[in-house]
Amino acid sequence: MKIILRQEVENLGDIGEIVTVKAGYARNYLIPRGMAYFASPKAIKMLEHEKKQYAFRMDKLKGEAEVLAAKLADVQVTIPMQVGEEDKLFGSVTNVMIGQELADRGYDVERRSIMIEEPIKSLGIFDVKIKLHPEVIATIKVWVISA
Repeated sequence: MKIILRQEVENLGDIGEIVTVKAGYARNYLIPRGMAYFASPKAIKMLEHEKKQYAFRMDKLKGEAEVLAAKLADVQVTIPMQVGEEDKLFGSVTNVMIGQELADRGYDVERRSIMIEEPIKSLGIFDVKIKLHPEVIATIKVWVISA
């Protein structure tokens, strides 16, 4: 059975591809979840319309993300933490803490988009990346000080 994918499906294909799958997989899984629809002439026209809408939406989101990245380029966040011997932190700085500090300053950043490469467990200055869009990544400075 030929179907058109409405979203990326692992081990099957990308958005907009026409693929052949078994009838049961299409009828029982892909189509009810809105991941695909039957490949008919009407569906192909609908797909072209969806592609245009998706491209427009992604361009708009990318523009907004670039504006926010420019604003975040100069942002420095200070996180006070309790410190033990040899300037080691009790616990570590998390993306939730950084997200809360950014929210307090008026920046709307989702905590899941804050990428901490290694756990922050000491005092100092750290560069933290924030993925605002698949193509836009901002970097902020995080100062960890003793409370």
